[in-house]
Amino acid sequence: MVASAERYRASFQHDDLTASPTRRVAILTCMDARLDLFRLLGLQIGDSHILRNAGGRATDDAIRSLVLSTNALGTREIAVIHHTGCGLHGQTDDTIADRVEEVSGLRPSMRFHAFDDLITSVTEDVTLVRACPYLPQGTIVWGAYYDVGDGSLTTVGIPDIVRPAGDVQSLGTATSAA
Repeated sequence: MVASAERYRASFQHDDLTASPTRRVAILTCMDARLDLFRLLGLQIGDSHILRNAGGRATDDAIRSLVLSTNALGTREIAVIHHTGCGLHGQTDDTIADRVEEVSGLRPSMRFHAFDDLITSVTEDVTLVRACPYLPQGTIVWGAYYDVGDGSLTTVGIPDIVRPAGDVQSLGTATSAA
């Protein structure tokens, strides 16, 4: 990887990019290595902020990054993308904590944000992001899931605009993305 970084540096030509995403979009997604968002979404370097964590969950830290992305760097659209075959799907926080304790000898107190239903997990995270009072009004927030088996992206609910706190739209059912 270090040798690859040297080859990359030798041909580096991205000196015109800034920290602000050119497509004004941030994507919250899972850390799973099977997700190639650049090819899936037609992105190039500099187009978007990509936030990854286990499950692509809207944790406090993920929302902190989205607040900075929207308020300081001009992002105006947020996509929450989960995926099939996620390691958190069908688990519980307790079963994961049991596994960690078995391996490390210590029981973690952190939440792992395990989930039983893929569409529900996307819906919950989109709702959490939309409810954040620090996001600028007019920010579009939408959700989807990626199928690791066939490469499809399916939207969940309807993209909606962030409104003042307390006026959050609920999501509908899953529909196939165009």
